[in-house]
Amino acid sequence: MLVRAATKEKTDTKTSSQTSLAKPWKVIVHDDPVTLMNYVTKVLMQVFGYGKEKAHRLMMEVHQSGRSVVWTGAREQAEIHAQKLQSHHLLTTLEVDDA
Repeated sequence: MLVRAATKEKTDTKTSSQTSLAKPWKVIVHDDPVTLMNYVTKVLMQVFGYGKEKAHRLMMEVHQSGRSVVWTGAREQAEIHAQKLQSHHLLTTLEVDDA
């Protein structure tokens, strides 16, 4: 005699059609006791193409506050900028922009 067992399973699948954009990343330059202020200004102008006034303002923020967000945007580009700044011996980190 052949007995077949039947099971009934109810599956409940929920889908969401909501998409979200990747959060931007901040490139942060930190103060250090070695790097000259005019050198930091020059590097910011070179890496980002900032004018002298903006680069000087960001450098002063680094000097007075200990750090400055010098650029915000896509992660890949932020990593490239950070690597360029680090190649010029500037103390640089990345953070997710939760704002």
